[in-house]
Amino acid sequence: MAIADPSLLEHLEPIARLSAGRRKELAALCFIEKVNQDIDPMRMNMAKAAQAMYLIKGDLGLRYDDGRKVRLRGGTEVTKHPVNADTKITDTIALTDIEILRIDMDLLDIMMTWDQLSNSDNQAKTPQASVSESASRTASDWMNETGVFSAFNLQSGIFSRLPAANVEEMFKRMTSILVTAGQVIIQQGGEGDYYYLIQSGCAQVTRIVDASQPALVLAELSEGGAFGEEALVSDNKRNATVTMKTDGELLRLNKQDFVELLKAPIINQIGMSVAQSKVNAGAVWADVRLPSEYKYDHIDGAINLPLNEIRQLANNLDKSKEYILYCQTGRRSSAAAFVLAQNGVKTLVLAGGTRAT
Repeated sequence: MAIADPSLLEHLEPIARLSAGRRKELAALCFIEKVNQDIDPMRMNMAKAAQAMYLIKGDLGLRYDDGRKVRLRGGTEVTKHPVNADTKITDTIALTDIEILRIDMDLLDIMMTWDQLSNSDNQAKTPQASVSESASRTASDWMNETGVFSAFNLQSGIFSRLPAANVEEMFKRMTSILVTAGQVIIQQGGEGDYYYLIQSGCAQVTRIVDASQPALVLAELSEGGAFGEEALVSDNKRNATVTMKTDGELLRLNKQDFVELLKAPIINQIGMSVAQSKVNAGAVWADVRLPSEYKYDHIDGAINLPLNEIRQLANNLDKSKEYILYCQTGRRSSAAAFVLAQNGVKTLVLAGGTRAT
């Protein structure tokens, strides 16, 4: 298989309608697949998510549920569209060696929705509004970026779980700030005031555990990363310091807007009986307290995902599974759930924590 050339996507529908940046990003996620003669490409990769299949080269035979047969040739007008879009097609056969391109249908739909939202925002502006907003980035500018609003974030991160109305309103309330290398954005022990997205640049997350020792480096965040959510979700003090390593640009949302637009629709809480049923069906208990608390007392079968290590642990979790997070009160588990959601991990929170059971 070979990675798709972005120029190829300019001739495929509806992909050609995406912005150039989106097409380039999508091309990196697509591969040209060679299929030998007499093979049915629709029967390949059946275990994977639904995919749009484009015929790029060669001849492909289609058979419909009424017995009708059609021969398609790659590079023609009709093959600009997915060959498997018609649900009346029962099977296909490669009449010659062929080349096809597959794209996850869900991802393509998300990208089309996102681009159309941003385009409608542009079209809705009045000339006066365009002049007044010329000095700053608009919602549509941000939506067309592939850093913060990357394919991963749109398909698996927090933005994939937000109602469309919340997304649009979030853009209206977001502000952009320019930052410089060495600038402290969040100070450990400070009040939680904003949620931040990194539009450009790189930041370092550190925490002082022992005042006599140097600060511990917890993570480095780059374009597309986010921080500041723990204190806003749990309504606690900042538990780490975030310092810019380079110049850059941040997008930020104040606490009230964050709680209203992001926290409420993303943190899903369930009771113990529902949680236990889900665990019986394959979900995983996850205790987000400190290892010492976990060792002393935890729910049978639970794994330990300490909140203070959650960013590092997120990438090692099985994203096909659902995790039910808990602590004593639900405060720490809610914060952990939001961080994991940004990393594409499916979570639920035990309502009220173990004290409520």
